Amino acid sequence: MIKSFGFGKLPLIFFGAGKVEQLSQLIRRYGEKILLVTGKFSFLNTPAGIRFREIAEKEGLNLSSLVISGEPSDLMIDDAVSAYRNDMPDVIVAIGGGSAMDAGKAISAMITVEGNIKNFLEGVGYLDHPGTKIPFIAVPATSGTGSEATKNAVISRIGEDGFKKSLRHDNFVPDIALVDPELTITCPPDITAASGMDCFTQLAEAYLSTKSNLYTDALAIEGLKAVKASLVKAYLDGSDTEARSGMAFAALTSGICLANAGLGVVHGFASSAGGLYEIPHGLICGTLMAVSNELTVKRLREKKDGQTALDKYAVLAKLFLSDTGAKDDNELTDEFIEYLHKLTAELRLPGLKEAGITESSLEKIALITECKNNPVELDTPDLMEILHRRL
Repeated sequence: MIKSFGFGKLPLIFFGAGKVEQLSQLIRRYGEKILLVTGKFSFLNTPAGIRFREIAEKEGLNLSSLVISGEPSDLMIDDAVSAYRNDMPDVIVAIGGGSAMDAGKAISAMITVEGNIKNFLEGVGYLDHPGTKIPFIAVPATSGTGSEATKNAVISRIGEDGFKKSLRHDNFVPDIALVDPELTITCPPDITAASGMDCFTQLAEAYLSTKSNLYTDALAIEGLKAVKASLVKAYLDGSDTEARSGMAFAALTSGICLANAGLGVVHGFASSAGGLYEIPHGLICGTLMAVSNELTVKRLREKKDGQTALDKYAVLAKLFLSDTGAKDDNELTDEFIEYLHKLTAELRLPGLKEAGITESSLEKIALITECKNNPVELDTPDLMEILHRRL
């Protein structure tokens, strides 16, 4: 019997090389006054950005721009909303990595309501957002978070009492996701690696999730095939347009999967550690992926009812390993875990110390790390072991 499931709405998706040329036409569906949200490596300074500005000026579009430096904080969003609420744009367009897209998504939602965004965040707020927003177009310039296809915006405040939580509503799914792989060509190797591992983690965790279903499994497998074919190639040669296209597809697919199947313990760490330390989201996902899966497999093998998830690990092994031979599923799964460790080294993902995390803080991080949707529950000592091994 097919288990019951729900599946959320998607943005209108335009995917393919050169699709950014359609951006001004898509904007005109909503009006002429645009707020363009970009990351610190601004799209506007790239050849595609210069071309966009030329077209926007020629077509009489009224363009304002906002640069988001780093992952968006609640104070950053509140300031932006205050600045633009009295001169509200017709549409918000976010072009960049997950930070720019999350910021644009949050501004489009908060500009329609009164109050600070913190009060509407899951886990730290006390208000329910009504779901109102102004039109929002997401244009990824990295291949990682899949925010172009999700209903949540991740907002952080870093520090001793920090948090990393979501503003979430079904209506916050972008109206349009324009995914042009050519926009990712200038992405440097370290960001390509970290964002790519974020994407890889999201696909794997959604596939292994206790909330997964036949639809998300099918999509996750296709996204994982693209990761296998493209991640290392894109890291080694950023100008490889075929590899960039594969990773752009994988990232988009990862967003669809996580929105409908949830994520696991790696993203639990990204939330807990990300609120305490200024550590890039993709980096913490990438550096913890191998050890987290290794311990998850170990605990699954100790359970009487862990076979379904172990069978899925065997599927992942057969997908990623070049030599499966006549090995049994346990051997293949162990080799898949070893593959993840080797990939972590090949992509030169640093340990947690580089982000300022210390031995003395591991327990605090572990105690606030959620493990929901992981195929097996991990206790605090397990979580501390994972962190310690990547310190």
